[in-house]
Amino acid sequence: MNVEPLESSLERHFDLVDKIILSRQDPVTGLLPASTAVNAHGDYTDAWVRDNVYSILSVWGLALGYRKFDPEHHRSYLLSQSVVKLMRGLLSAMMRQSDRIEAFKKTHDPTDALHAKYGTKTGLAVVGDDEWGHLQLDASSLFLLMLAQMTASGLRIVYTMDEVDFVQNMVHYISHTYCTPDYGIWERGNKINHGNTEINGSSVGMAKAALEALDGFNLFGDLSSHEAVIHVIPSDIARSRFTLQGLLPRESNSKETDAALLSIIGYPAYAVEDVNLVKRTRDKIIKKLAGNYGCKRFLLDGHQSSIEDPHRLHYEPSELREFEHIESEWPLFFTYLLLDALLRNEKEEIDYWKNKLQPLFVEQDGKKLLPELYIVPKES
Repeated sequence: MNVEPLESSLERHFDLVDKIILSRQDPVTGLLPASTAVNAHGDYTDAWVRDNVYSILSVWGLALGYRKFDPEHHRSYLLSQSVVKLMRGLLSAMMRQSDRIEAFKKTHDPTDALHAKYGTKTGLAVVGDDEWGHLQLDASSLFLLMLAQMTASGLRIVYTMDEVDFVQNMVHYISHTYCTPDYGIWERGNKINHGNTEINGSSVGMAKAALEALDGFNLFGDLSSHEAVIHVIPSDIARSRFTLQGLLPRESNSKETDAALLSIIGYPAYAVEDVNLVKRTRDKIIKKLAGNYGCKRFLLDGHQSSIEDPHRLHYEPSELREFEHIESEWPLFFTYLLLDALLRNEKEEIDYWKNKLQPLFVEQDGKKLLPELYIVPKES
C-alpha cells in the first residue's frame, strides 16, 4: 500500500473541509449557517436543520477516512468531535421545543411543528411559528437517520435519558409522515406556493429510512442499555412503504416529479426496495428536470428564476406557466446522481456525471466550488 499519496489526499481534503465548513462552525452552539448570504431571498446565516446535517456529513466521512488510515490520528478525533458538537447543537435546539412535539401530536397543526431553522449563534427560534413553513418532516427524519448512523459508527451523541426520551418522542413525531401533509424540502408546500401542505414522497421516504434505522437501536452505542433502545411501531414502517410505492415516481399531487426524490431513491435514505421503481423515478427526474447546469427542483419552479418577484412568497395558479423553461438549475443534484452511480459502480454513468459537473465549478480563493444554482435567462 502506498501510504504517502493517501495521507496527502487526506491532508488536502482536511484543508478544504476546514476552510469551507469548520471555519464557519459556531464555537458555542456548534451550528453552521446555511451560507453567508443575506439578500432579497432571505437571511441565510441562520442554521437550517437539513443544511446542517448535510454539511457535516463530509466532516464525518473524512473523520472515518482518517480513522481507517490511522485509528490514533488526532484529526480523526478533531473531526469526529466537530460532528458530535453540531449534532448535539441541533438536538439541544430541538429539545428546547419539546412542548411543540406534544402539541403537534394532538393538533397536527403546522404552526405547532418543530422549527426548521434556528439562530446559528443561539440555537433559539429566529422566525415565528406562522412566519415560515416549519413543518418539514424530511429534515427531522434526516437528523434522526444520521443520528443512528453516526452513533453506529462509534460517535457518542446522546448522553442522557432525557435525550433518549426526546429522540423517542421525535420518532413518534415522524412516524405518521405517510399520512401527514407537510411543507416538504422546499418549505412552501404545493407547487402553487399558496402555503398549503401536501404529502411529499421525499418526506415519506426519509421518515421511512429513519424509522428503519432506529427500530431497536441503542442510542448509547456499544454500551449495553435496554433503556436507551428506541422503539418503532412496525405498521408505521409498512404504511410508509405502501404510501411511497403509491406516490413514486411522483413527488406529490402537485409535483409530477422532484429532484428531492434523489435523496430517497439513493443516498442517504435508500428508502425504496423496488429497483425498477427506483430506476423509473431516477429516469423521470433526469428526463424532466436535468439541464446543462444541474437539475430543476421541479417543473414551473419560480424560486430565484430570472423573473421571480422576491417580495412575494406565493403565486397565482395562472402565473406558473411564466416560469416554464426558465426554472433555475441546481448543480447539487448532479452530485447526487454521481454519488448514486459511484455506489452502483456504473462506470459509464460515473464518467457522464463527472463530465457534466466539471464545467460548472467556479474557482474562488484557489478552491473549486459549485454554485448554489444557475439562473436560466428568460427566452426572448
